[in-house]
Amino acid sequence: SLGDVLFLVDSSGSVPSYDHARMLSFLSDLLRPFSLDPDQVRVGLLQVGTKPRLEFGFDRYSTQGDLQRALKNIIPLRGDTNTVEALRLAKETVLRPGTAGGAREGLPRVLVWLTDGVTPGDVSGPLAELREEGVAVLAVSTGHSNYNLLREVVSPPLEDHLHFVDVDDMSIITEDLRNAIIEIIKAERLQVRDISTNSASVHWRPVLAGLRGHYEIRYGQVLSGGGGSGSGTGTSPSTGGSQYQRLIQSADLNNIRLTGLKPETTYSVQLIPESNELTFNKLSTTFTTKPGSIISLYSFVSVSDSSHNSVRVSWGPLQPETVTSYYIEYSALPRGVLQTLTVDRTQNSTLLRKLLPDTTYLVTVTARHASGKEKSMSVKVCTQEVTPALADLQLTTVGSDSVQVDWKSSTDGLRGYWVTWEAQQSSVQAQRSTLYLPADSLSTRLTHLPPSARVCVSPIYRTARGDGLCCTAQFHSGESR
Repeated sequence: SLGDVLFLVDSSGSVPSYDHARMLSFLSDLLRPFSLDPDQVRVGLLQVGTKPRLEFGFDRYSTQGDLQRALKNIIPLRGDTNTVEALRLAKETVLRPGTAGGAREGLPRVLVWLTDGVTPGDVSGPLAELREEGVAVLAVSTGHSNYNLLREVVSPPLEDHLHFVDVDDMSIITEDLRNAIIEIIKAERLQVRDISTNSASVHWRPVLAGLRGHYEIRYGQVLSGGGGSGSGTGTSPSTGGSQYQRLIQSADLNNIRLTGLKPETTYSVQLIPESNELTFNKLSTTFTTKPGSIISLYSFVSVSDSSHNSVRVSWGPLQPETVTSYYIEYSALPRGVLQTLTVDRTQNSTLLRKLLPDTTYLVTVTARHASGKEKSMSVKVCTQEVTPALADLQLTTVGSDSVQVDWKSSTDGLRGYWVTWEAQQSSVQAQRSTLYLPADSLSTRLTHLPPSARVCVSPIYRTARGDGLCCTAQFHSGESR
């Protein structure tokens, strides 16, 4: 078995000296059966403190005696649990192939994290980057917190690569953890790294180095009907009967970049080492490309056609090739009943009905993608206030230039009334007057009106003016109409 194994050991102030010593004793037992020949397993150890420190790199110890003595002499760092900085150091130096004392190109790399369960900082991103680069991440916690964090950052399978154990009982997981490490470093499996929406890099152990021969790489969509076209294609059982593309790589190389892939698509890739000198096993694995840029709805959500009980919500641009449906949730603020509806992926708007008037709603539009991912955007919308027209208006002339104005209204929510009059005869110089009356008014008397004055009364609401009624006072006949 060949591989490079780095242990990340928490030795900050949150770890008592006794616990730290127990962790190192556990590592001593764990590593004792390994052969540390430079051509086989190599071991490194990095401690976590305020300023993380690399105690020894992969090229430091090649015998068990030297390694065991080093483990007994390690002094804890104390200080803060600066795991984020420790991971940066691990990624940029120890686990990076080609650096001095760093990992070997093309061989399995393993990071085993020993933690006391104290909050380590925002480690999800750095550990995801390491996994993306092909590093297998295992974790042992002597505390019982941060389960959700640890289960997200370790490499699958979870049951083999994540252990919670009391510091005095660490020996019960020694064999299981050792076997998990051995399984990783002895596997001649393909590694797929740097996966994007339309490309991925495939890496393998250079088994043909120094031999005559070549590598054949076959890849295609897992589901039938996909894959490449043109020369070099065929039908492969490893890709579910779908079409595959065939590439040839020289014996002195151990990686290749696959391009022209489809977003959010699962591919199978197979490596076949070909040589007349030796026979090698075929290797295969699968991977899924990342989703395309999620922009639908994402560019805008807009509101139009608002009335007192309905409003239209629109979004776009559409992406019917990746979105399966749109899910709309809406409720009156602050604590209205949540209502939902589902809209076909070909629609970019919907009319929300049976809403309350003069009410603010929170509307959330969620695009459900075929990949299972969702993208949401929320917007506040307001329905219009109900503004009923004036129910009735009557004018009664009083004398030669006055009029009694009476009206009826039983609508709640009124703020007041606008009463206006203006001359209707061209011989009279333009005259106009406006009067505001409170909401509890149902009549008023206007005096000094010109002949044939037109009187209008309009109800006023919080947000708008309702339709009013108008009548013309005819003083010469003593009547109104």
